[in-house]
Amino acid sequence: MSKDRNAIRRFQACAAWTVVAFAGACLISAGPILAQGTDKVSAGFQLWRTSGCGDCHGVFADGMPEDDDYPIGANLRTTKLDGAALRVTIRCGRPGRGMPAFDSGSYTVRACNGRTLGDVPDNLQPAPRQLSLDEIDAVIAYLQARVMGRGPITREECMMHYDNPPDCEDYK
Repeated sequence: MSKDRNAIRRFQACAAWTVVAFAGACLISAGPILAQGTDKVSAGFQLWRTSGCGDCHGVFADGMPEDDDYPIGANLRTTKLDGAALRVTIRCGRPGRGMPAFDSGSYTVRACNGRTLGDVPDNLQPAPRQLSLDEIDAVIAYLQARVMGRGPITREECMMHYDNPPDCEDYK
């Protein structure tokens, strides 16, 4: 009976160390993945700021553009679109609705919105600049991490967008 208890204890100790070692390995390997995710979100934020997204959707993606010369974009803070739907929308645009296609290969290299290749809609808003598929994914990572479902704009978010803190006095 004593030998059985000792064997069970050795097995339990070995199992416990195995779990601890596995958990440690997971944490160590997750570091670069988390950093890569953070880098992708940061890249997406910079692309948001420089690609004309805020011209229509507003600086904070709330559908409130600062310039009346642009179409009013959707409020992405409250959107119900998932990552796949965002990817199609950003890549292909929305003909006749003011949303440009940011993928230079949309409609000609990659099919969009059920159209055959080469059939580019004539009522598609021109994009201020083209984005690669990786850049589109970075914008989506930013939207999912820092915009979608976030509620009202916070002072912290405002300060991320503007260098001058007094611009953010109206936010909590």
